[in-house]
Amino acid sequence: MTLWEYVEDRWDLIAFETLQHASMVAQCVLVAAVLGVLIGVATYRRARPSAFAMAAAGVLFTVPSLAMLGLLIPPLGLGVAPAVTAIVLYALLPIVRNTVVGLQGVDPLLVDAARGIGMSRRRSLARVELPLAWPVILTGIRVATQLAMGIGAVAAFVSGPGLGEQIFSGLARLGGANAVNATLTGTIGVAILALIFDGVFVLIGRLTTPSRRPATGGARG
Repeated sequence: MTLWEYVEDRWDLIAFETLQHASMVAQCVLVAAVLGVLIGVATYRRARPSAFAMAAAGVLFTVPSLAMLGLLIPPLGLGVAPAVTAIVLYALLPIVRNTVVGLQGVDPLLVDAARGIGMSRRRSLARVELPLAWPVILTGIRVATQLAMGIGAVAAFVSGPGLGEQIFSGLARLGGANAVNATLTGTIGVAILALIFDGVFVLIGRLTTPSRRPATGGARG
């Protein structure tokens, strides 16, 4: 059986697993984005808390994904809970880091000017600092999404939903009928989803980031 025949024969199941994978990644990245931005906002003004936040997220990131999923089985069992928890934890690092870096990179003169015209610290953050840091934050979310896509596939190790089931089932019976087809189907499906999600973030970036066009002008005769 060819790869195309395999996909056609199991189209309903593959489509369902693809939607599961996309939904899981989208929800996990949303949760990680909210948590990561909040952590970054809470710590970026002070060196030690921001360094600790990034170091803690970095330590979590160094734990191998299979080890992380294995450690989550005793408290959370199998299924969605350990998969979602692991994806959120891995997605935190680039979001926290880019939020801190983006906010710290805002020109202090602009912040002082905002405070000088009567803006409170909270309003200055919402109206000046976060919009200016947004492109950097969005880049962190894009990186986190690509990480989440890969970790989501590994989550099949703990019976997590998504295309990882195709990959793991194929690898488990390598040498058997359709083992390679199943593995390729899951791998290609994850890669296609990653490209789609990245395209969506590119579009979001274009819609939410003001274009910086050089000022032009000249003498009129």
